Amino acid sequence: MIDSPKPTSLKAVMETLNAQEAAKPSSGLTSKEKRARTVARLVLVQALYQMELSGSGVESVIREYSDHRFEGDLDGEKLAEADEAFFAEGARAIVKEQSTIDRLITDRLATGWRIERLDTTVRAILRAGAWELKFRPDVAVEVVINEYVEIARAFYGETEARFVNGALDGIAKDTRG
Repeated sequence: MIDSPKPTSLKAVMETLNAQEAAKPSSGLTSKEKRARTVARLVLVQALYQMELSGSGVESVIREYSDHRFEGDLDGEKLAEADEAFFAEGARAIVKEQSTIDRLITDRLATGWRIERLDTTVRAILRAGAWELKFRPDVAVEVVINEYVEIARAFYGETEARFVNGALDGIAKDTRG
């Protein structure tokens, strides 16, 4: 995989994710809460990407989003609708548990592949998905996989979406049985 995704606009990514809303299993959350989680997941992937490329610390990135980014919008998408607590929890936990999360991902890569070979955005998507599968048993496996597959599909297309689906499905089996 190359390290130069062709991301569509945030608005296009959200439209893709929102189109899947009806197909999601019921999670006990309201429509507004589901949307807030979807936005938080997308922003979490963006923040992980940003941290990896810039070398910024997790607390400074959380503060940046809290102080500046969640107040505005990107490409017409209101980030204020994000579940900020979920975003912050995820960012902190992924940094804290990165070695465990990366091991889960590496176990699902082809023999000889290292996680560093993955595209930065794909790595961020897999880390966020693996965090939820391992450390958020309150979130249904189907919801986690669907959300991150749709994020991958929106940024890349079918090949990466299938890769993310297979990896997260394997991680789900490893972590939840």
